[in-house]
Amino acid sequence: MIEVVNIALALVSIGLGAVGWLAPRYTMQVLDMAPNGSTMGLSEIRAASGALFIGLGLGAIFLATPLAYAMIGFAWGGAAVGRLTSIVADGDASRQKITFFVVEAAVAATLLAINL
Repeated sequence: MIEVVNIALALVSIGLGAVGWLAPRYTMQVLDMAPNGSTMGLSEIRAASGALFIGLGLGAIFLATPLAYAMIGFAWGGAAVGRLTSIVADGDASRQKITFFVVEAAVAATLLAINL
């Protein structure tokens, strides 16, 4: 059962990463971001919100060890910390930010709890 959860969450990471990598404009729209005349924003979405998560997911599936899946959890946990920091420091607790935070924290907690 643990292996099924691990692979499923690795595939979620890969799937969401594929959207960021291959559809950065759509991703930016969903995240309420806009390019400012430069392609650097698109590049950042492709890299940090896209291919990075594809690499994490594929790497964990390839290695197939608890620590590899835990690393996905640490990455999602880092995202949750960044999101919570934004909610507090930027003074904006929008429904979208809270939803993203809850999902990020849940994925992180699940992967860390079952693999450490």
